[in-house]
Amino acid sequence: MEGNYTASGRYILITPIKDEERSLPDLIRSVVNQTIKPALWVIVDDGSTDETPNIIEEAKLKHNWIRSIQLDESIRDIGKHYAYVCRKGFDFGIKYCKINDIQYEYIGLVDADMILCTDFFEKLIKKFEKNPKLGIASGGIYYNNDELIHEKGREDLPRGGERLWRRKCFEETGGYLLTYSPDSVSNVKAKLKGWETKQFKEVKVIQTRKTSSAEGFWKGYKLKGVSSYFINTNSLFVILKGIRYLFRRPYYIGLAYLWGYFSSFLRKQEQINDEEIREYYKNKFHEVRQYYFNLLKNKLKKRKKLRSK
Repeated sequence: MEGNYTASGRYILITPIKDEERSLPDLIRSVVNQTIKPALWVIVDDGSTDETPNIIEEAKLKHNWIRSIQLDESIRDIGKHYAYVCRKGFDFGIKYCKINDIQYEYIGLVDADMILCTDFFEKLIKKFEKNPKLGIASGGIYYNNDELIHEKGREDLPRGGERLWRRKCFEETGGYLLTYSPDSVSNVKAKLKGWETKQFKEVKVIQTRKTSSAEGFWKGYKLKGVSSYFINTNSLFVILKGIRYLFRRPYYIGLAYLWGYFSSFLRKQEQINDEEIREYYKNKFHEVRQYYFNLLKNKLKKRKKLRSK
């Protein structure tokens, strides 16, 4: 197959899309220009009605490592349905590799609204090679508002829309799960299995639209609240997070998030059928507190070392 990769750098890539005629060409260029190209890239089209299918076909004609599957047209849903679309891509890609004897060590996911730096996968693969305990890794998300602005996030939580799994970690944690917040659940499953998860902000990815804005901010953050309830997030943690959102623009996102969570709570909606995940998120407040305590402790240690020099 066409591609530029090392024996230790083989990876397969999945991209879920729907009506992405504006952003998909940029993503394709950024993947095609990677210093280490994927052994296989599966693009899953969830019933696009614009020029997206034609863009995919043109890319497939130029690069024989690009494949696609077409799902039936359906109402867009960035909750469980998003996980379903991704899962279809992973299942197809893994089966395709088995049939065609394609070897790979890593499995990646990238959304259509991402533009990757040319050495994105090369840099992430080097991180894996340096740390055998690393199970999931992502780059840092940046927005281009005249200058690149980094979207802050915990360094132990890889981003959902651009990530790479070590194949062994992916398999040990059950693959890509059909759930709300599939990437968050995947992070937790990896940690519970003893794997490390990291976000490397120096490995840059430009996102062409703000997180949760594909369906509008209100709907996006309401879904975040629904997802938080589904995975059994501690209500105190949810309230504090909702208050924090109230100080971000647009300010109503905090209300949307809290509404999503507590409307699900009052209706006693379904929750994830995984006791490990439920227990983890029930005690997440303590886990977050410990994370920031350790972060502060490490910063103080660094300052002390600098002063002693």
